[in-house]
Amino acid sequence: MKQRRFGAHMSISGGLHTACERGRRAGCDVVQIFSKNQQQWRARPLTDEEIARFKEAQVSEGVPVVMVHDSYLINLAAPGDELWRKSLDAFREELERCGLLGVPYLVTHPGAHVGSGEEAGLRRVAAALDRVFESGAGADVIVLLETTAGQGSSLGRRFEELARIIEYCRYPERLGVCVDTCHIFAAGYDIRTPERYAATIAELDQVIGIARVKAFHLNDSQKDLGSRVDRHTHIGEGCIGLEGFRALVNDERFADLPMVLETPKGDDLAEDIRNLKTLRGLSAEAS
Repeated sequence: MKQRRFGAHMSISGGLHTACERGRRAGCDVVQIFSKNQQQWRARPLTDEEIARFKEAQVSEGVPVVMVHDSYLINLAAPGDELWRKSLDAFREELERCGLLGVPYLVTHPGAHVGSGEEAGLRRVAAALDRVFESGAGADVIVLLETTAGQGSSLGRRFEELARIIEYCRYPERLGVCVDTCHIFAAGYDIRTPERYAATIAELDQVIGIARVKAFHLNDSQKDLGSRVDRHTHIGEGCIGLEGFRALVNDERFADLPMVLETPKGDDLAEDIRNLKTLRGLSAEAS
């Protein structure tokens, strides 16, 4: 059985390099970060010193940063031109920062159509991705479309929606998928038992293809199946439960993929430490 790559989203307070040190303290194999303040549109350019220190920290701490999550302000599905162009510029900057930092994946929520309709929203996302990819920003970075809970007019609730974005985009080789367990559960995909997990992954494979899946966000759900409410909680303490996560972390098809926590935590990282121990325990049971 292959060694799983478990990790968590880490703060960059004090500098990008500090995420690697926090990851080591928590016992992470990998880390996800924001590359800047996620509540701001723009960031000052990265300096050569910051980039070098970040790359050195990954080696010295032994915890690589495999994913950057983009800003929550970005909405590539926005029907209004002003917000759409602002989102394009911010997303391009996110890609460029990933390229400079050597981070292979940029995770993004597909966005919200805000009343324009699902089809219009999906085509808007694809058009935005085409423009950014055409610019050459972050040429080696793969964009991971994240599954969503489907709150409001948010896109990405159904596997078919992500598949259509990939179909509409002229650069499908630049796109992958990040599966968030809380989000798919809240969207109506049941993974609570081995049988239901198998059925959900079979549907994912049929609609998108599991080769497109490049990463997972491991989060239990405070809300029940199909609630369409995005509320993360600790592994085994929510409505998904341990059996669903046991099935996932022991699925050999995903053995090489990063699996990252986005669960609530304090500064001492105790919750991450506990959740990672739980995940490794579930994985060890099958080894």
